[in-house]
Amino acid sequence: MSLTAERPSDLDRKRFFIDGAWVDPSGDRLQDQIEAATGERIGVAVLGTEADIDAAVRAARRALDDGPWGRTTVAERAAALRRFADALEKRAGDTSTLVSRENGMPIGLSQMLNGGAPAVLLRIYADVIENLPLEEARPSQAGSTIVRREPVGVVGAITPWNFPQALAMFKIAPALAAGCTVVLKPSPETALDSYVFADAAQEAGLPEGVLNIVLGDRDAGAALVSHPLVDKVAFTGSTEAGRAIGQECGRLIRRVTLELGGKSAAIFLDDGNVETLLAGLDNASFLNNSQTCTTQSRILIARSRYDEVVEAVASFADAYKLGDPLDPSVTMGPMATRGHLERVLNHIEIAKNSDARLITGGGRPDHLDRGWFVQPTVFADVDNADRLAREEVFGPVMALIPFDDDEDAVRIANDSNYGLGGSVWSADEDRALAVARRVRTGTIGLNYYTLDLGAPFGGFKDSGIGRELGPEGVNAYLEYKSVYASAKYL
Repeated sequence: MSLTAERPSDLDRKRFFIDGAWVDPSGDRLQDQIEAATGERIGVAVLGTEADIDAAVRAARRALDDGPWGRTTVAERAAALRRFADALEKRAGDTSTLVSRENGMPIGLSQMLNGGAPAVLLRIYADVIENLPLEEARPSQAGSTIVRREPVGVVGAITPWNFPQALAMFKIAPALAAGCTVVLKPSPETALDSYVFADAAQEAGLPEGVLNIVLGDRDAGAALVSHPLVDKVAFTGSTEAGRAIGQECGRLIRRVTLELGGKSAAIFLDDGNVETLLAGLDNASFLNNSQTCTTQSRILIARSRYDEVVEAVASFADAYKLGDPLDPSVTMGPMATRGHLERVLNHIEIAKNSDARLITGGGRPDHLDRGWFVQPTVFADVDNADRLAREEVFGPVMALIPFDDDEDAVRIANDSNYGLGGSVWSADEDRALAVARRVRTGTIGLNYYTLDLGAPFGGFKDSGIGRELGPEGVNAYLEYKSVYASAKYL
């Protein structure tokens, strides 16, 4: 398809941001961006090739090795990050709306996580890097050893469509703070919003090549992962894709951070408060239409409270208002794409043919005749060996599972290939904490679940390798160097 064959739109993105400028692509592959709530085209974006990725990586390499970024002080980088944050903040309203149109995220949530969070993260990492000693001297037998923290180098960042602005900044902010340069390959499912970063970077005066953005599909991602001038890959996405990336990075002895899938468990103990559970269930299990890697779609319920909680969860799911995600009164939007809707519906059909009991939902809503909507769906009496309990659905489909006692709850929660999120609900927080300590998962909440941008985030097992967020998040973008000196530099 040629670049001139498309109907023009104000949202069209037909160039890439490379070396501080908007450049024409090397190819002419285009894709329509479809609004999730209507199924209608809102813009068109060009998809990059291996040549475009190569140009972006080489620009990042020059900016690091030969440009001013590689010689910046901590204070200069922190100031640049704060200017970048200010520029993004000016665009927050339009960015939030655009993402909601692209992936169906309710607008209130989008305003927080696509509009607000990127600027917050940049300011957090400006503070982190200013307070992190990048060089320290230690006594040694021969004199002293100077231990340095240096940038890992050129970072290839590959990001998903569910929280496109926030999850990209999980990588961009600590990487830039550490002194790295970045090539961002966003997901084609949210093809348009990533270029807001480029507009803001230009306004903030980031040097040429420090941040480069090339939209592309899996082939472009593979080219970025294997490029010989890339020093580290930071990926958020499916476990399947993460395995392939991890395998290639292992072959190349390349640093890698993988934030992957989940099948997290919310554990409701026999002394839990149902109202407390319902107050926290939106964040824990239904956040962003359940298109969230930490979605606690396995809800484990003490057998003595099982019928009561099943009824409460079903009523909670029924109360969601589906519709246009730009309407502030709407509490659940559509799935991001037609293809993803079909995958979610397929999981529902598989569960219907199991021994699980469908309590509510189970298909598309009758009153919405366009867009990629699915009813919030609850299955009870799910066996933890069922596919619904083993595989990530990435949609609002809950598997309710009974357990006998705390030991049984921990066993079921840990009987999973994943370990990313989770929660424990109990009137006794000490008891809940004792259970939480035994669940093999990277994050877990006690009577609520909300991500903390100031604490490390990541998973066990198939949920990934490494940690993002918090002061620890910058470590993935630093290398340690020991300089053995004969003089005493203490």
